[in-house]
Amino acid sequence: MPIHNGPMLRLTRAPDLTTATLWVDALNTEGISASVQRQYLSGVAGELPPDQCTPEVWIAHPEQEARARTLLHHLQHVPQRQWWCRCGEFVEGGFEQCWRCGAWMPG
Repeated sequence: MPIHNGPMLRLTRAPDLTTATLWVDALNTEGISASVQRQYLSGVAGELPPDQCTPEVWIAHPEQEARARTLLHHLQHVPQRQWWCRCGEFVEGGFEQCWRCGAWMPG
């Protein structure tokens, strides 16, 4: 990611580094320059308040805030589907393929 020297904006805190990284990757894919900050503070949790040790997602261009928040909202509220596979397995979550038999979700 290119170095940005202008003002940055904290978009949100993430529950963990994996989630923060996924959100940043999605934002970057959509042309929003984003980065993870405070990714290494989990090691000092206990010495600092826990809410001060979670990773944060920052964007480089504050004028992209509305678009970034909309995208983040969609990432945080992915519809969870539930369906019965033809093999009898109940499949929950965002899965489109049965874990048991490999059949695809009916259209």
